[in-house]
Amino acid sequence: AFLMDRIMGGAGLHGRAFIPLLSSFACAIPGIMATRVIDNRRDRLTTILIAPLMTCSARIPVYTLIISAFIPARQIWGWVGLQGLVMFGLYAAGIVSALGVSFVIKFFMLRDYAPAPFMLELPDYKMPRARSIAIGVYTRATMFLQRAGTTIFSMMVMIWLLASLPPPPAGAEGPAIDYSLAAMIGKALEPLLAPVGFNWQIAVALIPGMAAREVAVAALGTVYAIEGGKEAADQIGQVLATKWSLATALSLLAWYIFAPQCASTLAVIRRETGSWKWMAITFGYMLALAYAASFATYNIAVAFGAG
Repeated sequence: AFLMDRIMGGAGLHGRAFIPLLSSFACAIPGIMATRVIDNRRDRLTTILIAPLMTCSARIPVYTLIISAFIPARQIWGWVGLQGLVMFGLYAAGIVSALGVSFVIKFFMLRDYAPAPFMLELPDYKMPRARSIAIGVYTRATMFLQRAGTTIFSMMVMIWLLASLPPPPAGAEGPAIDYSLAAMIGKALEPLLAPVGFNWQIAVALIPGMAAREVAVAALGTVYAIEGGKEAADQIGQVLATKWSLATALSLLAWYIFAPQCASTLAVIRRETGSWKWMAITFGYMLALAYAASFATYNIAVAFGAG
């Protein structure tokens, strides 16, 4: 935190913000909760607003699915893997965008604020206790299982019901999902998402993805009628490679860098700030960034012949 204070100060962040932002690479929720160590409310609020832009682990299933399906596994410059370079670029884009948003907040919203000198009392260093480690692991594993068993599972049940009801009429041609409630919802949203290259299947997958980002992968498997199993992800990737253009895939990657695709994060922002306003501001600016980034990515890719 001390070493990063001067660097982060140029973007309007306090040195104490480094650890919460670092935690946000695993999940934005503990990162936002960790901002409690920041004394000044404005520093804390700025850190909370940008923490969701860090590339959390929930984005990785979406990134790996699209990268493996659309980015060739070849070396560039003789030693750098193109797929790994794209993944690195996605992480870097999240970091740069977070610093950029913090810079905008500092110079356009909080211009009258001068940060105080960084004073931090260092704790005593002690050897970790096995009991404390076991309790921590148990607590986090329980939290994950509760989230996987409630939020993620319920969202997948919901998307399965939407994709299955109502049944197709007698003599219907084409997949059954084309006549389902999911298709109706997706086609209603399709005109709004068409400028960024999304079809109605992507629109359907984004809806349960609001509860948890990683749900989008399974939702895509459902809307494309791909059966589960240990090789389901490979099958989804193969289907997407035939259904989407490269421009659409790149646009979705850009969308996931910025989009507020996690209801739990928004709920924690509401709780930590004590205001619906800051939750709405976070949702609004991230959604605007996602749409703008996807729109620019899609149109640039189409201009270069990737459409």
